[in-house]
Formats: sequence, structure tokens, C-alpha cells
Amino acid sequence: MRELSNMHVGSRRSFTVEFTNEVFTIAPDLYVGLIHAPYVTNLDKDTAVHALLRHMEQEILNSEVRRDSISELPTIAAWRKVYSQFGIKPSRYPCAAESLIRRVIERGSLPRVNTLVNLCNAISLKVCTPIAACDISDVQELVIRSAEGNERFLPIGKVNEYEFPVPGEIIYVDKSERAHSRRWNWRQSDTIKVTSESSQVLFTIEAVHKEAKVLVEATTYLLNELLQPFSDAGSCKLAFIHREYPVHTFNSGGGVINHG
Repeated sequence: MRELSNMHVGSRRSFTVEFTNEVFTIAPDLYVGLIHAPYVTNLDKDTAVHALLRHMEQEILNSEVRRDSISELPTIAAWRKVYSQFGIKPSRYPCAAESLIRRVIERGSLPRVNTLVNLCNAISLKVCTPIAACDISDVQELVIRSAEGNERFLPIGKVNEYEFPVPGEIIYVDKSERAHSRRWNWRQSDTIKVTSESSQVLFTIEAVHKEAKVLVEATTYLLNELLQPFSDAGSCKLAFIHREYPVHTFNSGGGVINHG
């Protein structure tokens, strides 16, 4: 492992994640796990991650889940209901986890991207709920709210070819009015995609079904443990978002600032 502490001197800063009340009105059972990793590397050998992803793909293929029954999985069914409630057709715009499962069933495997993305995809297949890795080096905060329609969204792989979200759809947005997701977790922006050079990363684990708390907490602790080979010792910090605790700030000293 490379010596990370010396590589990221000066990168420590506060970072806030806020889910607005309107989001909890749409998804009252929403529970979100956050892992703030200010010092990570994607450049180590990831044989174990590749093996884990292949194992989870095979688990999906060996299961009784078929393309027309993905929507019956409890976690996916809950996401479909939530998507419908903010005006999105889930059959056309499935949540990130449903898209992954569908691709495995249809094509047998997922594209290999990089260590951290592959790891998130593997765990997402395991628990059947969206998990994302976000490069936050150019972002100071993320607010999850309904779109007004004037926020700029840059699709992955595009250069200055911005889209604008439909008013009312749920998006991740920063204070510069840059949207970093479309239709909640259907698509991620090019600005926060994780690459092999990313070093400051926020991981999100989201669920909206009745048992979301149990699933999200267990998954967050599992992902945090699996991140240890790729992070500076003790640098990752965890938090959980829910209706009674909608805002969390990770402070620049590595601890947390709590919000009620």
C-alpha cells in the first residue's frame, strides 16, 4: 500500500450531506449510510475485489431471480414505488441496483470499471439496493432535494454537453447548482464519477423499504471493512441519515459534527 497520509496533506475539509424534508415525504422509510473516505487509492491490486464481484454475479445467475421478477424483490419494489411517487416511470428509469441486476441476468456480468466502483457494484448485487462511490474533491456539500429544473447535469463521458433535470425529480446537487445525479440514483454525473485517480470519496448506501435501517447499517459496516485495504488507517468515518437525522457534517479534523 502506498503511503497515503503524505500524499493528501491539505485535503482535509468539512463536508456536509443533507436530505431535505420533501425527500422523506416521498420516502418516509429512507435510511442512508455514508462513508467519508478522505484518503483512498484505486491503484492497488484488486484481485480480491474482482473475485468478489464475480461471485456476486454468479449468485444472481444461480438464484431464482429473472428479468421479469426483479421488480418483486422487496428492496427493488420499494424503490419502484418511490420513483413513481416523484413522477418517474421505474420501468424506464430503474434505480441503480435494479439496473445492475438486470444487466447481470441479461449479459452474465458487469463491466469492470475500477477497484472502488467494482466493490460497490459487488455489494449492491449482494443486498439489492443502490450503493454509490462519489469523487468529492470538487464538491463541498451535497443536498438531496427535488429539482427546480435549472440545475446543470453533466452525463458521464460528456464534455460540456449538459442536461437539465425535470422539475420535481430527486437529485443530488451542490451549492453551485450542479446536479450530480438524475432521477435520484438512476445516473451519476461525470463530475463526481470515481476514477483510478480519485482520492477523496463519499460512499452512499440507500434503501427505502420497511427494513431499510437494518440492511443499511449492516451493509455500511461491511463496506467500511472491505475499504480498509484501500484507505489510510482510521481515516474513514461513518454516519447514518434518516428522518430524525437528515443532515450530517464530516469535519476537517476527521471526526463528525452532529446535527439534530
